[in-house]
Amino acid sequence: MIEVSFIHSLLALLAGVAAIVLLTTRFKVHAFFALLIACLVVGLGVGMPFGEVLSTGKDGFGNIIGSLGLIIVFGTTLGAILEHTGATLVLANAILRITGRHRAAGAMNAVGYVVGLPIFCDSGYIVMSGLNRGLARQTGTPMVLMATSLAAGLYAVHCLIPPHPGAAAATGTLGADFGRVMLYGMLVAIPAALCGLLWARYAARRLPASDKQAEEPDTQGAPQRLPSVLLSVLPIAVPILLIGLRSFTPADGLSLAVRLVQAAGIPEAALAIGILLAMLGKRQWKREDLNSLLRGAVEKAGDILLIIGAGGAFGALIAQTDIGRHFAGSGMVSGMGIFFPFLVAAVLKTAQGSSSVAIITAATMVLPVLPALGLDNEMGKVFAVLAMGAGSMMVSHANDSYFWVISKFSDVGMGAMLRVYTVATFIMGSVAIGTVYLLSLLF
Repeated sequence: MIEVSFIHSLLALLAGVAAIVLLTTRFKVHAFFALLIACLVVGLGVGMPFGEVLSTGKDGFGNIIGSLGLIIVFGTTLGAILEHTGATLVLANAILRITGRHRAAGAMNAVGYVVGLPIFCDSGYIVMSGLNRGLARQTGTPMVLMATSLAAGLYAVHCLIPPHPGAAAATGTLGADFGRVMLYGMLVAIPAALCGLLWARYAARRLPASDKQAEEPDTQGAPQRLPSVLLSVLPIAVPILLIGLRSFTPADGLSLAVRLVQAAGIPEAALAIGILLAMLGKRQWKREDLNSLLRGAVEKAGDILLIIGAGGAFGALIAQTDIGRHFAGSGMVSGMGIFFPFLVAAVLKTAQGSSSVAIITAATMVLPVLPALGLDNEMGKVFAVLAMGAGSMMVSHANDSYFWVISKFSDVGMGAMLRVYTVATFIMGSVAIGTVYLLSLLF
């Protein structure tokens, strides 16, 4: 532990965060390298020897990868298989049959919520964009309303629920219970997604006609043989159920059923079961197709893991500055509770664009001050993760890649995106932190 003054530690930390924001936004440096450079800025800034900076960073990198590696790989693989088999389209059509096409915007909001549980928001939006445009054209619903409705459902679960990378990384960093974060995150995401939909409905009516126009549907074909609704639901529902049951099952139970729940509910095991169930969605697998699919999933997961690992290294360097003790002693964060992690993540998200980078970085900054915030307990850590997830929603604008995915795949202009979608993300984040606060009062 390096003994430096509070001002010295704070300046080093601010310099590290500024380096992340500047490198990723202005110079378009990959977040992995930006975080590594931030490690050097913080470590050298507080007077650590270069060799000790590297050693501490490697330890932090290895620890977080060890705890989250399989979760991220399995979660990415599950999403890729569900997309490949067409299970996501089956789920979308099932929800549309329940709600009816006259409630197309609400239906796509629900589709985004369900499809977004295993699939990253950008991938989910691309997969669903053809269906979304087709519904907009058939029902005469403004395209900006349909786009924001789908995007809000996907975005809410992406920011709040593991195994999405930001929430998973924050859960591992803070040592929160994975199952509780997932279950409470699903609960918080519902009002957040719904409020995004309600704002989109209100705002879309006030736009000029040119910004509301629906486009022709995507002609890209779906797989000829789609899985049943049951086979599409099980790969998502079973892992969530198993992980949730394990969180509320006594770890010292002696019965066979309890031991089975404890084993199958380990996140890695539950996601592996989900992968096997997802593979049943396709009757015949060609070895080349399966190998290509798995290879692509692993490559995508590798990019995410590098960012998460670098975030762990950054957190390890921050811990060496003992800034948590300084904050606690100064009284600056005393009494802020869940609003401190929320504000840190919100500032980082708005400044540099990536929700995952925002929550990963915020988690490393929040960990040392958990005792001062009164969150150094089992449920406190869960709510801290969810508060950072809420902060990582706001505000999505032109520096966010997801913003441009929505715009380009739905042909919605910049002005309409800012007036409808960007404002929706601010409202979603505000509603999410309000919901987390109410839950913290109850539990």
